[in-house]
Amino acid sequence: MRIDIMTLFPEMFEPVIATSIIGRARSAGKLDIRCHHIRDYTTDKHGRTDDTPYGGGMGMLMQAQPIYNCYKAILMQLGGVKPYTIYMSPAGSLFTQAKAMELSRKPEGLVILCGHYEGVDQRVIDEIADGELSIGDYVLTGGELPALVLMDAVARLCDGVLAGEASWQEESHSGGLLEYPHYTKPAVWNGRAVPEVLVSGHHANIARWRREQSLKKTLEARPELLDAAPLTQGDRDFLAGLRES
Repeated sequence: MRIDIMTLFPEMFEPVIATSIIGRARSAGKLDIRCHHIRDYTTDKHGRTDDTPYGGGMGMLMQAQPIYNCYKAILMQLGGVKPYTIYMSPAGSLFTQAKAMELSRKPEGLVILCGHYEGVDQRVIDEIADGELSIGDYVLTGGELPALVLMDAVARLCDGVLAGEASWQEESHSGGLLEYPHYTKPAVWNGRAVPEVLVSGHHANIARWRREQSLKKTLEARPELLDAAPLTQGDRDFLAGLRES
């Protein structure tokens, strides 16, 4: 999968995309991630990419034309193919695991626009963006950190990046629930023992324990997720017992 990132700070990305799972996937040709410096596409002799907002107000606003020039350059590299384009914005819809899965299946690839300062001229958003996404209800200095979050969440779901689907199918949010707790050696640490069922070798009991722990954790930490989660009657009975206890 190809992911193009339009940013004023490309140096923020390379340490991440060259490291760990994402770095290995890039080296293996499973991911093609490219950063584009918006400042390279301005026609201003001083390299400016921002200006004061019409109507007054605090701060500076990123101009439309440098972003659009950068975007057109990406389209030329892609041979005219229109990639799915996202503007990272605190006003966007909430980025979720389900959205990450949807984006990982975009055959045309992704373009991520990172805003900065007080934001971006709305006209270029209207011109190129297919959607706006937010990673949470808070404001950051720019769109680079949210873009890194989105890129990582999407990339690891692409074919060939992880060892197999089992690597992510049971993770938090993938099945609508939070993930069950994990344990490794030693069997006893600081007086705390690994739950006995996990060393029993009984696969059915282990699977049942993990499901129940996911339900319990979700009920305690994110109960609103249960409204949309695919639950069996056994799940509902288990949750009812937890609520009564």
